[in-house]
Amino acid sequence: MRKGDVVKVAVVGLGKLGLPLACQYASHGHDVTGCDLLQEQVDAVNRGECPVGGEEGLANLTAALVADGKLRATTDTTSASAEADVIVMIPPVKLHTDGSADYGMMDRATASVGAGLRRGALVVYETTLPVGDTRQRFAPMLASASGLTAGTDFSVAFSPERVFMGRIFADLKSYPKIVGGINPASTSAAVAFYRSVLSAEVIGVANSETAEFVKLAETTYRDVNIALANEMARAGERLGVDAIEAFELANSQPFSHIHSPGAGVGGHCIPVYPKLLMSRAPELRIPALSRLINDEMPQVIVDALAAELGGLDGRTIAVLGLSFRNDVKEATLSPTWPVLAQLASAGARAVLHDPWFTAEEITATGAEVGEGDPVADGTLLMAKHAPFRDLDFARGGPVVDGRPGGWAPRTAEGQRVYVVGQGWR
Repeated sequence: MRKGDVVKVAVVGLGKLGLPLACQYASHGHDVTGCDLLQEQVDAVNRGECPVGGEEGLANLTAALVADGKLRATTDTTSASAEADVIVMIPPVKLHTDGSADYGMMDRATASVGAGLRRGALVVYETTLPVGDTRQRFAPMLASASGLTAGTDFSVAFSPERVFMGRIFADLKSYPKIVGGINPASTSAAVAFYRSVLSAEVIGVANSETAEFVKLAETTYRDVNIALANEMARAGERLGVDAIEAFELANSQPFSHIHSPGAGVGGHCIPVYPKLLMSRAPELRIPALSRLINDEMPQVIVDALAAELGGLDGRTIAVLGLSFRNDVKEATLSPTWPVLAQLASAGARAVLHDPWFTAEEITATGAEVGEGDPVADGTLLMAKHAPFRDLDFARGGPVVDGRPGGWAPRTAEGQRVYVVGQGWR
């Protein structure tokens, strides 16, 4: 691909990541077809509507690109692949209950792409994968389905997505794009494509395994760092030390980067990707221990409130925040799920409030729908959504702040507040 060339791109998966990426490519002049199994998702895009929320500017960009004929959608992945010069793979790889990778969606998508794959095409996997999967699992699947030879008749590369939901377009401009192919020609083809759609630096690495390892390393580092912060925060409480203040002071030295402790880790990435890494490197000990530590934190904060109240049976507990992260609608593997389960097991009545979710979505969690100022025997603050800052917690009983940092809940004089790393005050 030469600079200024217009190519046909297929983006497989039109969810919270796939649609913004499709718009990114189309806004740089390429002709883009988004592929998704959900007919309603496809129909919405073809009407110029945005079926995913939470991304500033995405709705207007989708409408403009569809109107200009640069973006369209289909449920027929094979037909779209048959016309595409570049295919970008976004379907998720999740975890089975035993912690092993669930390849179901990606395998089916790869088979559909392979059935239409044409000579000279480039296939790039952006979904985070265990090390070796691009070369050892998916390149052979594409070759088998297409009858072509991977690395010769078509190119295959891995380039990890490195963006946060809610700020995808900003992150695409800011973070270097890492690209590694199954051979040098595949790397070169993928680097050329990404340089045509991104202003950020595009870095070609030795091979697809290196690119896969980059993403697993950066997410595992964060999980391990958070686990260290949680362990030290709990130790600080026992030692009578304000660990939050201590971490801030420690981080004033440029070689210290202690993360924030809290009620737990959620989302598609940090709780999942260390397990993908360990599926290929089971000898790793620190990541395994870190997963256990971070998974304990929801129980830690529930136990703190139970001890303060003398038990939870029959108590009404306000839970603020279903999302795992502030100011986004994303409940995947949120620490709030185990918190709700633990409250139910203890006989408590949970009242859940999250402005990003509908009443029907809240009810589906098994909790009662909450809104406005918390009125309860105790309160668990699980996310610091901007609207929560204006709430009056005075009638919420003892408050557990599971997300230290930023603003503090507005409480009455003498009202007890527990902060992870500081204890009860």
